[in-house]
This record gives sequence, structure tokens and C-alpha cells, in this order.
Amino acid sequence: MSEAFAQALAAPGLWAMLGTCFVAGLVYGFAGFGAALVFMPVGAIFLPVEAAIASFNIAAMVSVVTVLPRALGEVNRKATGLMVLAALPMVALGIRVLKLADVTVLRWAVVGVAAVTLAALVTGWRYRGVPGPGMRAAVAGATGFVGGATGLLGPVLILFQLAGQDSVARSRATILVFLTVTSVLLLPLMAMQGVLTLSAIPLGLLMLLPYGLGTKVGQALFNPAREGEYRVVAYLIIATAIVLGLPVWD
Repeated sequence: MSEAFAQALAAPGLWAMLGTCFVAGLVYGFAGFGAALVFMPVGAIFLPVEAAIASFNIAAMVSVVTVLPRALGEVNRKATGLMVLAALPMVALGIRVLKLADVTVLRWAVVGVAAVTLAALVTGWRYRGVPGPGMRAAVAGATGFVGGATGLLGPVLILFQLAGQDSVARSRATILVFLTVTSVLLLPLMAMQGVLTLSAIPLGLLMLLPYGLGTKVGQALFNPAREGEYRVVAYLIIATAIVLGLPVWD
């Protein structure tokens, strides 16, 4: 393991990834979404997509301590728990696609999903129906599949959740709880399919501190009355990450 840590410390783009992790955590802490949308386009520049997903989700485990406790007090635990359960089989299917797909195709998929999500958020497009249990399960399944294949667990859920009638605080808490719990459960599913490599573990542990610090700072900055300002900042950061992550720069 010491050799693996030495390799992680020598990884190309390490400092760029550590800085991006801090910014991703900051966005996640104050906006309640967007961490993977910030990190994945940049992380995929320096790492294979599966390694970027694995290392980032290891770092994101710190959210269990930094943001999950407060969010649990504001969320409908039963409904959110059922959505997590509905997502897991589709996460496994998405990981299967991740394992078999071409690397360049995956990188374009990451950037494409992030860009479409950002465009939908900026233009105000949302799901407008009244969600029942079936719709929630379908949204959770789609969220899980996209997350397993690209590392972007948030997009489908974000567009669905922000269209609901929940308060800003509850909607943010639901997204936080779902993404945090599903991110943690993603790791054993990746290990079962041989996608969680040994090299990703020390890299994820190195990212854990800047990501955790970012979430704490972002959470401290969160004020529901200034939600609009937070989202504008988050959108600008996500857009920057998408541009930087375009495979054309290779």
C-alpha cells in the first residue's frame, strides 16, 4: 500500500485534481449538488474514467460526516431510502457499461451529460408532473444508471427534485442524502465488477481532505435566502469544468 501511495503522490495532475476536489466540495456544500459535475470532466483528463469515478467516490465518503447528519433531519427518510434501493440495480448495470465502453466515448459521455444538465438548469427546464412512487423509482433507476456509467449521479435527480413542491432546504437535503448514500454504495458495486482498482484507493484518500474541507466551507456559506446567487456561482464553476474537460484539448 505504501507503494500505491507513492504512485498516487506522483500521479499526473495531482494538484489540479486536489484543487478541483476542494471546489467540488464547496459547490456541493452550499448548492446541494454539482460535485461530480465539477470533478469528473477534469478528473477524466488525468485518469481513466473508472479510476476517476472510484477515487472521487472514495473522497466523497467524507460527506457522511460533513453534510449527511444535518441533511437527515430535513429529509423524508422513507421516500429517499426507497429511491436509493431502486437506484442500486441500475448503478450495477451502469458500471457494466463503464467496464466495456471505449475510454474516449466515456469521456465524451461525461462531458455531454454534464453539459446537457447545465443547460437544463440554466434554462429552467424541469420535470413538471406530479411524482408518484413509480415515477420516483424510474427517476432513481435512471439516476443510478447514468451514475454507474459516467460517475455523474446527480443530473437526473437534480432536474426531477428541483421541480417539486418541497422547500429549498428540503429539496437540497433530499439531493444531499441520496447522492451521499448512493456514492458510498457505488464503491462495493464497483469492487464486485473489478472496476475499483488498488491505485484508486490512495488517490481517493488524498482527495478526501480537500473535498471534506470544501463541503464544510460550502455548508457554512449556505443561506436559503441567497439560493439564486449560489446557483449562479455553481453554474459558472460547472461550465468551466466542462470546457476544461473537453477531450479536444488532448
